[in-house]
Amino acid sequence: MKLLIKNMVSLRCKMIVRAELEKLGLHAAIVELGEVEIAENLTSKKQKELATALLAFGFELLEDKKSMLIEKIKNIIVEMIHYNDEPPGINFSNYLSEKLGYEYNYLSNLFSEIKGTTIEHYIISHKIERAKELLIYNQLTLTEIAYKLHYSSVSHLSNQFKKVTGLTPSFFKNMKHKRLIARENL
Repeated sequence: MKLLIKNMVSLRCKMIVRAELEKLGLHAAIVELGEVEIAENLTSKKQKELATALLAFGFELLEDKKSMLIEKIKNIIVEMIHYNDEPPGINFSNYLSEKLGYEYNYLSNLFSEIKGTTIEHYIISHKIERAKELLIYNQLTLTEIAYKLHYSSVSHLSNQFKKVTGLTPSFFKNMKHKRLIARENL
């Protein structure tokens, strides 16, 4: 049985969800960002128990088809930006359409309607948070960060970074108290 779970945005989230499933005696075959495949069919009682257990960690069991689709879009974006160094090979709108089996226009309109922001702005927010994270670690140059996040140039990254944060990447890098936004709050 496939379950969709809202707010699963990191490897730690996957570990927490897997542990909660085990506590309830459920056997997870697959635990991915926002999606879990379990061997059992859930009774309504077990589903309520799982929903309650997940809610304690800020996760939400999804049942509404539109919410499920939005969560899939978000998870594809998070995975692409935070866990994949290779660009998708085609533009993102085509990539998203192919992966989900819907026209991009439909996905874009639905996302904007439900989330109150565009897919493009959501992607930019995640890219900038990832850039901030990489700047804090101080292991990559700005050129390497721009390449890793699939920007066409360092100036493109710098312009977007300043537009979103109000700071230049170099000023941010030199700040003493750097503030990252948790992915689930983006």
